[in-house]
Amino acid sequence: MDRSRFPADEWRLVESAYSGADLGVTETIFAVGNGYLGLRGNVEEGRDTHTHGTFVNGFHETWDIQHAEDAFGLARVGQTIVNVPDPKVIKLYVEDEPLLLAQADLETYERSLDFRDGMLRRELIWRTSSGKRVRVTTTRMVSFTERHLALMTMDLEMLDGDAPIVISSQLLNRQDGFDEYHVKSAAMGEGGDPRKAETFDRRVLDPQKSWVGDGRAVLGYVCHQSRMTLAVATEHVLETDNEHSEEIIAEEDSAKHVFRIDAKEGSTIHLEKFVTYHTSRGVPVRELSDRCLRTLDRVRGDGMAHLHADQRAWLDDFWTRCDVTTPGQPEVQQAVRWNLFQLAQASARADGSGVPAKGVSGSGYGGHYFWDTEIYVMPFLTYTAPQAARSALRFRHNMLDAARSRARDMSQDGALFPWRTINGAEASAYFAAGTAQYHINADVAHALMQYVRATGDRAFLLREGLDMLVETARMWADLGFWSINGSEDFHIHGVTGPDEYTTVVNDNLFTNVMARENLANAAAAVTELRESDPRDYERAVARLQLDDAEISEWQRAAEGMFIPFDAELSVHPQDLHFLEREVWDLPQTPPEKHPLLLHFHPLVIYRFQVLKQADVVLAMYLAGHSFTAQEKRANFEYYDPITTGDSTLSAVVQSIVAAEVGYHEMALRYFYDGLFVDLDDRHKNTSDGVHVASTGGVWAGLVAGFGGMRDHAGVLTFDPRLPSSWPELGFRLGWQGARLHVTVRPDEICLRVAEGDPIEVEVRGTRVPVGDQEVVVPLDGMGPRVDGILPATPVVGAHTQEGQRLIPAAPRS
Repeated sequence: MDRSRFPADEWRLVESAYSGADLGVTETIFAVGNGYLGLRGNVEEGRDTHTHGTFVNGFHETWDIQHAEDAFGLARVGQTIVNVPDPKVIKLYVEDEPLLLAQADLETYERSLDFRDGMLRRELIWRTSSGKRVRVTTTRMVSFTERHLALMTMDLEMLDGDAPIVISSQLLNRQDGFDEYHVKSAAMGEGGDPRKAETFDRRVLDPQKSWVGDGRAVLGYVCHQSRMTLAVATEHVLETDNEHSEEIIAEEDSAKHVFRIDAKEGSTIHLEKFVTYHTSRGVPVRELSDRCLRTLDRVRGDGMAHLHADQRAWLDDFWTRCDVTTPGQPEVQQAVRWNLFQLAQASARADGSGVPAKGVSGSGYGGHYFWDTEIYVMPFLTYTAPQAARSALRFRHNMLDAARSRARDMSQDGALFPWRTINGAEASAYFAAGTAQYHINADVAHALMQYVRATGDRAFLLREGLDMLVETARMWADLGFWSINGSEDFHIHGVTGPDEYTTVVNDNLFTNVMARENLANAAAAVTELRESDPRDYERAVARLQLDDAEISEWQRAAEGMFIPFDAELSVHPQDLHFLEREVWDLPQTPPEKHPLLLHFHPLVIYRFQVLKQADVVLAMYLAGHSFTAQEKRANFEYYDPITTGDSTLSAVVQSIVAAEVGYHEMALRYFYDGLFVDLDDRHKNTSDGVHVASTGGVWAGLVAGFGGMRDHAGVLTFDPRLPSSWPELGFRLGWQGARLHVTVRPDEICLRVAEGDPIEVEVRGTRVPVGDQEVVVPLDGMGPRVDGILPATPVVGAHTQEGQRLIPAAPRS
């Protein structure tokens, strides 16, 4: 990052000079949201914008997927998040001259996003063309305590001279083609990049209501095809001693509240803007409009200052539970807290919805939910915000019927969760790298069991959770098959693992390892219920049509799961035939050809040993108890040189495992790649929204990577791997109702229960009871250490069927 423009501040992201060169990035990194509603960091003036964006989690339009060649079971209906009416615009005119940052004579400028109160602030002094100087201060906030509410303020002070001022506060439907300057909106992305959202060539939001009254404006819409409904309402409060007038105008696609003020030198003007959104899958717009007005009634009674104070109190509690400290490293500390704050903004008030891949900060990936939630976001929520974790799991449970239907489409028993979705239906048009990722079932089950073991919420497991475990286990038992060569091996064929550069393979290691865990946990949960609560067990038998033979088959399949292993190389092949492929020569692939998916046909990529992201390495993190220390190091050394890092999901996982196996310098390098993936726009697509999975991975990189925390089989263990240049790392965890504070230093780990009953943990194999008095455990170093980084040239161990050794090669571009 350019520290002359973005100075280090441990509690704020600060921009000290305006630039129009990277608007897409700054609009994302200065976005505000609460998990339900998100406002991109567009400037108040509405001009000089890369991508306008205001998003409501789950509010989407549907469209018919057109396949070049149709086939049974392909996804039929696409889903894309809608850019809802934009409330951010507050235009300022002084003596009829508009404030436009790209052209304005700015004496001072600072914009900041404060992680302590969730406020986006901007303060500047503008010298107009006639020499009048005006101090302009704005704030923007999306409330964590009032789910449907956004708040904005503008404060003006005339520093030199009197002047007529106009403030035009607007609400604009940017989704449907034109902004206020009749320029085609780019808010919904561009074609050609699968990471972007789809565009529409038709109207999306059909007007249903346009109303003005009692100083308020309401707009209401229904999505043309999905039939989802939305209402948005605004109200303003102006405080000034200057003479002024105001008017409100509402049309189908806009509402304006215009203030005309005769401002005197030294006078101040304070404007407050209250905005509320309500959405539904079918409630009429008139009812949603009433809800908006009731919300305004309530929050206006509380007042802006009270709402700001509530926000600060909410975040005080958040940081008490979630903060991770890196003393003596202000630049790292700032970036860490920005990433953690993004997790709050993506999930805090999702309240029954999922966590989209971009949260509510952008339209990337169409606003879809992926496995990102379960594998990258859920651990953070489980250990710091268990109610939000429970809500995310209930969201998956609520789409269980749709998952059962999808399993029938795919000729399977049980349930098959969609690879990407908003409404529960599969929306992945490219099945090889989408629908074929059956591991989504095991990812959901993994997150469920991690939550239950960390929180002790057995009630959830034995109600909603049991149904999820049973139906996902049924799918694996039906999908897999027993070897016909006489061995007791259970195989899973025709699937895609996390690495999307290798698709539709047999016995993908990640899938098999995670499916084994899914099957075993399902069998154990049903057995436990049968023994602990026969009445609830009988209800489950009736509800799910369970029988003892089926449960025994799950356990047998788990025990017989085939796990590929190559004895010659002492590594686990990513899939059954992975090592037979030619190795892609990454050192000879120029940077401009990355990411590979944008420069090579999928079939070209699929023929090679080359990874988009960690696959076997991820399995070794999530199911580390299934691998020996020697296997982990050998696998890491084999796969790291052929991993492109084209996915932002990869670096954080590579960091965690690199730290564990001893490559401490690589661990820190990969951690920084993840830490700054958005702040430094390292993948050149931050403009599409925050990489929320990567922000969750940053937390895991700190706590599980450098802090060495693991939770296999419900036992909380620590084996720290602090970087040699770091003097200390501190973090907080929730475990079985207690809040644990952990501090790692080069020669010790300190543990204290800050809230709750005493607990027991393990530190490098030794049981340690921990209560409200700090326990200090000496450490003999930071585990194995391997200096330097792995060579770029991969270990080549593949052979043809004729026994010829394969060599690295780069395909012609």
